[in-house]
Amino acid sequence: MAITKRHSLRIAAVGVVSAASVVLAGTVASAATPAAASAPQAPAAKAGITAKPSVTSVKAWQLFRVTGTATGLKAGSKMVLQQKQGAKWVSLPAVTPLGSKGTYSLGVKLGLKGKNDLRIVSGSTASPVFNVTVR
Repeated sequence: MAITKRHSLRIAAVGVVSAASVVLAGTVASAATPAAASAPQAPAAKAGITAKPSVTSVKAWQLFRVTGTATGLKAGSKMVLQQKQGAKWVSLPAVTPLGSKGTYSLGVKLGLKGKNDLRIVSGSTASPVFNVTVR
């Protein structure tokens, strides 16, 4: 069967009409159920993180724990410890996943002596700043 220019145009026209009817059918279906389309959405839970160190003062490189909870984050989200160094927050190699019940526990060792400003972050959500002094 030889495909002529007229035959090609007919196939293209059928394709355009088919696509338009699918779009119109979707518009008619959504217009037929306006209550479903305008049903109020439940507001997304605002994400939040709490953090509590097990101690407020440690010797250099002494292990301590930071525990807390998170709301509005998915289980398995990375919980990362950050330390304020000068004017910047620096992510430390202390990461743990958020548990299925919204809790986490992270083992930490710090070597920078003095008062350390710390926080836990996950994505763009951060906990309030807490302090641990290394002596």
